Amino acid sequence: MKLKLLVFAGLAELLGGSAIVVDVAADKLSPAQLKTYLIEQFPQAAPTLATSFIAVNQAYAEEHTLIGERDEVAIIPPVSGGEPQPGLATNPDMAEITLDPIAVEQVTAKVLHPNHGAAIAFIGTTRELTHGQRTTLLEYEAYTPMALKTMRQIIEEIGDLHPGTLCAITHRLGSVPVGEISVVIAVSSPHRDAAYDASRYAIERLKQIVPIWKKEIWEDGSEWKGHQLGPWDPTAANGGAQP
Repeated sequence: MKLKLLVFAGLAELLGGSAIVVDVAADKLSPAQLKTYLIEQFPQAAPTLATSFIAVNQAYAEEHTLIGERDEVAIIPPVSGGEPQPGLATNPDMAEITLDPIAVEQVTAKVLHPNHGAAIAFIGTTRELTHGQRTTLLEYEAYTPMALKTMRQIIEEIGDLHPGTLCAITHRLGSVPVGEISVVIAVSSPHRDAAYDASRYAIERLKQIVPIWKKEIWEDGSEWKGHQLGPWDPTAANGGAQP
């Protein structure tokens, strides 16, 4: 069967494009079988493929999943954390992806509630210096439909962990210069302890399961940055994030 595979970030550079077609001698195959096949076909990408996960129909595939020709299949390399178009924002949804600069007050306004006494906005910006290396620009890329789906999942998880707590997440794609905002996570709750806990949970969980990647561009080169918090397993319960 012929499978069209969506590929992202540095893995797309290694495989020669953001969408590739492979022809496998089977009617169905498991995620592990697909990864083995790809490693054999693309040995130059073997280290990245070995740590990647397979997504089927915009969900991380389990071991027993069988992949068929009609499935939407994506190869998800470690995260940094349809084609994006201007005005992609999903307002009034609490999960939003945009190509435009993010207004913190607009994201925060989504979670303000008369019965809540605490509201927090986490703001992620492009840092100029990292371990002595000067960054000039960050480039963000996403598997957009799945990114929105997993962002909504995080919002639901926070509601389960901290009943009554509200959360809104907005992430920017494309070029984000030094000092500009790449992500805003707004949280509100009746009490501050839950708001603090939910805010930390949201950013850690986002780094674990949301298929968004960043490319650090320096004065003398560039590199795609993936998950940097130890072994990456987005299928683990809560992705290792602490409530």
